[in-house]
Amino acid sequence: CHTPIALLMAVAINTKCKGYRIFKALFFVPTVFPLTAVGLMWYFIFMPTGSFNSLLEVIGLSDLVMPWLVDPATAMNTIVFVNVWAGVGYYMVIILAGLTTIPDDVYEAAAIDGANAWQRFRYIILPSIKTIVTLNLILAVSGALSAFEMPYVITDGGFGTSTYFVLMNKIAHTNQKVGLASAMAVVLLALILLVTAVQKIVERRMDSD
Repeated sequence: CHTPIALLMAVAINTKCKGYRIFKALFFVPTVFPLTAVGLMWYFIFMPTGSFNSLLEVIGLSDLVMPWLVDPATAMNTIVFVNVWAGVGYYMVIILAGLTTIPDDVYEAAAIDGANAWQRFRYIILPSIKTIVTLNLILAVSGALSAFEMPYVITDGGFGTSTYFVLMNKIAHTNQKVGLASAMAVVLLALILLVTAVQKIVERRMDSD
């Protein structure tokens, strides 16, 4: 879900909608810091006695207080939220760079022809940055295959948040099954190579178009 959110945020920032500077800072700041530091920050926010639950109690929403990181029903969703927030800025900057290449004359001509915001998005913006959006999707899939920092730092892979990489790390260092972990690493390498091959094919087809 990184790419759709990044696309919407990039379009909003490019059109300089009200409050766009706040959105730009809010989603770009995490890309400056290491993922480990971002994970630790959110760990202290969502821990059972963390600041988020304390805030809910202060504003009178005690019924919403939950063990966000130690309940399998909420732990994975919390990790996904943190991971999206931490990574969407990277994809947003890439899309924003593509949006800046669209000439202003094109928008002006569309406005003269009576095109509304949705029509400009569908018939001007999307076709102009389809290559960037496709590559962002491929990068997001590749990143998801190797997700490690957030679940490892925040929950250590517990409570249903273990990813392939976290599980491989535990098998190698905790269970001392280095051979099995090595086999899993080879499978992961094969998947990443497959994604890379798909990326190259998509790039060539788009370049030919």
